[in-house]
Amino acid sequence: MNRREFIAAIGSAALWPLTAHAQEAGRIYRLGLLIPATRASIEPFFDELRINGFVEGQNLVVTGRYSVRAEQIAESVAALMKTEPEVILCGPESYLRVIQPATRTIPLNSMSEDLVGEDFAASLAKPGGNVTGVSLLSPELDGKRLEILIEAVPGLRRMAAIAHSVTATKQHLEQQQELARSRGVELSVFPFATASDIAPALDEAKARGAQAINFLATPHQIISRDLILDHMSRVGLPAIYQWPETPDFGGLIGYGPPFAQMYRQRARQVAKMLRGAKPAEVPVEQPSKFELVINLKTAKAIGLEIPAGLVLRADRVIE
Repeated sequence: MNRREFIAAIGSAALWPLTAHAQEAGRIYRLGLLIPATRASIEPFFDELRINGFVEGQNLVVTGRYSVRAEQIAESVAALMKTEPEVILCGPESYLRVIQPATRTIPLNSMSEDLVGEDFAASLAKPGGNVTGVSLLSPELDGKRLEILIEAVPGLRRMAAIAHSVTATKQHLEQQQELARSRGVELSVFPFATASDIAPALDEAKARGAQAINFLATPHQIISRDLILDHMSRVGLPAIYQWPETPDFGGLIGYGPPFAQMYRQRARQVAKMLRGAKPAEVPVEQPSKFELVINLKTAKAIGLEIPAGLVLRADRVIE
């Protein structure tokens, strides 16, 4: 065990007595989930729950499904409700639109692009209903990613935005195009509705002269990550993604809040609600940490030399 692991272990041990006492002795808690991510990708969530005294297989039963695709949501909700969960960890807007009509009482913890803007929460401080969670600041971060991509590709004049037509609003897309114009770049939007539309959208973007791709925030960056990255390797264009972990899987640039940290934040919220806190009074949280990660191996493979200044600013570089 190295020094960092030792300190983390001591910290977890110290926290256990402070958190475990809030649980009722002998009680089994029931957590439902319906999310687009895999079990492996949200292991930090379960680690944080353990720190807070909820241990799967001991005092916590977990029901539901991982890696749920859009066409599976309705049937998955029906099956989940039969398990009588006390709290539900769920996906973003498209999931909430199906789950919320099924229950107005069970606390729902979501991670969505803008929970207030999507009308699931009255405000960040006082959500007011049975939905709380994490709002990802996606509209603002899409613009930040656009600017990073312009810096990463010297001489860039034509960019494509790949946008999920179900969640991307007309106003947001127009704002992205205006921002690009202010930087001397023409931005064309290529929408997709389902995962099967992503590859054709990328092919069309390249055929119409796009020199770089900005993947606007969407759950598909988790659900369809392998499909996206596999096709991007064929398209051979620079691209930036929503999650800083994406370059670990071969993406060029990722900028945003670390996926693992978001799930740790959600775990702390879920722990409060399992103990009886009302979701209406559990504030919606926002990311507090953002990371820029660059994969120089991918840059080399597509013949791109990323400016040294941007590389130096990166929180992590994959070489």
